[in-house]
Amino acid sequence: MADNCDVIAGLEREWRDALCSKDLQRLRSLMHPDFVLIGTRSTGPFMMSRDEWLDAIQRRQVDTIEFDVRDATALDDVMIGTVHARWKLKYLGRAIEDCVLLTDVWVKDGDRWLAIRRHSTPAPAGQCGNLKGE
Repeated sequence: MADNCDVIAGLEREWRDALCSKDLQRLRSLMHPDFVLIGTRSTGPFMMSRDEWLDAIQRRQVDTIEFDVRDATALDDVMIGTVHARWKLKYLGRAIEDCVLLTDVWVKDGDRWLAIRRHSTPAPAGQCGNLKGE
């Protein structure tokens, strides 16, 4: 499992770095064309396509993202990571800090891994202490 966690952690770092620097080209290169974000928030469940998500992140200023890969499973051309993450960002003039539990599904496309699904739910209380992402 450690090797799978290392691979997913590397992908998550690439994702974080591209997101924090608003490098849309790099983000697109990490995302499968059929990427979907599925989530739940206090306002209810939601789904967002790749293009909708890329459009939304352009209106956000991400200050920090910390994460910890808690589990990873690899099959031939699919990896699934369980990730606890915390981020601080500004969106529509509001400061937001969020702590979530992510299930990221990565698929092999040639010699690279692409994110095809991300499921995000609020993390259980006390589950996001000391996250670093390094």
